[in-house]
Parts: sequence; C-alpha cells; structure tokens
Amino acid sequence: MRFMVIVKATQDSEAGVMPSEELLVAMGKFNEELVKAGVMLEGNGLQPSSKGARIVFDGKKRSVVDGPFAETKELIAGYWLLQVKSLEEAIEWMKRCPNPHNDGGELEIRPLYELEDFAPGEGIRIHEKLQNEMKGKK
Repeated sequence: MRFMVIVKATQDSEAGVMPSEELLVAMGKFNEELVKAGVMLEGNGLQPSSKGARIVFDGKKRSVVDGPFAETKELIAGYWLLQVKSLEEAIEWMKRCPNPHNDGGELEIRPLYELEDFAPGEGIRIHEKLQNEMKGKK
C-alpha cells in the first residue's frame, strides 16, 4: 500500500525559516533508513504558501488566488510517499521520524487510492495507460 505522510505547516515554515543543520542531518539519516528499507518512494519539503497559488473552481470558471494562505494549521510544509504493507507499518516508521519543526509539529498519514479501488471502465484504462507510460520514462 502507498501512503502519503503530510508534514503540517507551522508559523516558522510559513515564514520560510530553514531547518537547522542538526535537523537536516537527522532527517537525512532517517530518510536514508527509509530508502535502505525500500519503503520511501519520494519526499520533499515545500516552500511557504506565499510562493504558491491556488486554482479555485466554480463550475466552468477558474480563478487564481496567490499565496500566502491563512490558517497555517491547514497548510502542508512537506511530504513523504511510502510503500508499506499497512497503516500500522507507516505509523511505526513515522514515529521514528525526527521532529520536522523546532517547536512541535504534526504528521498526517493517509493512504493513496490505487487503480484497483475503482470500478473497471474506460477511465481506469486511460489511467493505467498513463501509469505505464510514466514508468517507461523513469
């Protein structure tokens, strides 16, 4: 199963405060463990929402809202994509994670949908074809 681990933003991460060298080393070692165990597919930190934008859908209309965005607790500062056997295994891995922020923090773990979760049909065939094409480009 694949899981996204979401690092919730804090006031510091939204202010662009960079992690300390100590945290970078600790996180690097943790990520190295994940990679060696074959469970980490990807992981990255995100720049503050002030450098981003949102696309808002209203029927057929699209509008763009530039960051920064309010409600820091609802924003994402980074993520991992993990491939593990269960939610319990993802939890056990992430309990070992260094605290990603200086003053507390929060991780959210959510399973990804797999194509097998959807009813068969043309839409799924299109997505399967695209997945195969993307795998061929790696």
